[in-house]
Amino acid sequence: MFRFQKDQKVFNFSGIKIGGQPGENPPLMISSMFHNKDRIVRDRKGDFDRQRAAEIIKKQEELSGLTGIPGMVAMVANSPEEAKIYIDFYLETTSMPFGIDMWVAEQRAKATEYIAQLGVQDKFLYNSITPWDKDIKGQVQKLKDLGIKHVVIQAFDDQDQTPAGRVKSLEAIMAQGAADFDTIIVDTSVMNLPSTSFSLVANRLIKEKHGLPCGGAYSNGTHMWSAIKNEWGLDGFRAMDAVVQGMSSALWSDFNFCGPAVTAPRVFPAVASAHMLLSTFVYEETGEIHENENLPIRKYFSDFIGKLTAGGGRKKK
Repeated sequence: MFRFQKDQKVFNFSGIKIGGQPGENPPLMISSMFHNKDRIVRDRKGDFDRQRAAEIIKKQEELSGLTGIPGMVAMVANSPEEAKIYIDFYLETTSMPFGIDMWVAEQRAKATEYIAQLGVQDKFLYNSITPWDKDIKGQVQKLKDLGIKHVVIQAFDDQDQTPAGRVKSLEAIMAQGAADFDTIIVDTSVMNLPSTSFSLVANRLIKEKHGLPCGGAYSNGTHMWSAIKNEWGLDGFRAMDAVVQGMSSALWSDFNFCGPAVTAPRVFPAVASAHMLLSTFVYEETGEIHENENLPIRKYFSDFIGKLTAGGGRKKK
């Protein structure tokens, strides 16, 4: 269940190891800022609360260091001009890698050109090559011409919304040239909370067949269910969000588009706690806990690991 026979790819994205066998590397948390209804945004012309934005970014950095869970921010923008303002601010504020979140492909392309002009391709995660893009081959070539190295492929099939449909979608996109980047991670398209399971099963299928890092926007399943706040209250919503984010991050996930950066104080501890349980699931199955010093279990329960592995442990085959 937690060991793949297929060799698993591990990519180095701006110093962050992403991918591998379950429990080998902590999952990358990709939060968002400047999204719709983000309180720090005053208008869509680049006016925002810079002090508060910096505080949110620094808090995520702090939590990343404490938990061992790596993080970055994807900045939502409606235009290339708006994106440029956010990118400049972000690069002045943090050394974390970053992405941009722009649905319109033409606008996203212009913002990506600005990133290439700055020469920060190593720190940039392109999100994303999708099955809805009209010219995938042309987009891929443009990205390569700009020196873009790290990309997200979004896998989803409108006609077959099963996990197998997501695998077919990925393969169709890769066949159009998208398989040739330094880093390729696969977003298996969460549509709502219960269908998150389809995304997680697709993660497993893709890792079994292709060995690629997989994950999803698990916050889609939680934040779109905003109506539940009326029944469960805000604390109930936050608890639901933390559980789904943690559980999903532990099930064949190498990354997580985890929602607004302001929620990092609940999401990072939730994911770290779930990853500790994953580590002991892996140990029960394989007799090993990976050596990565950033694993949450190694940061907080090193004595427990020592007792488990005393005398050489009980390695399984």
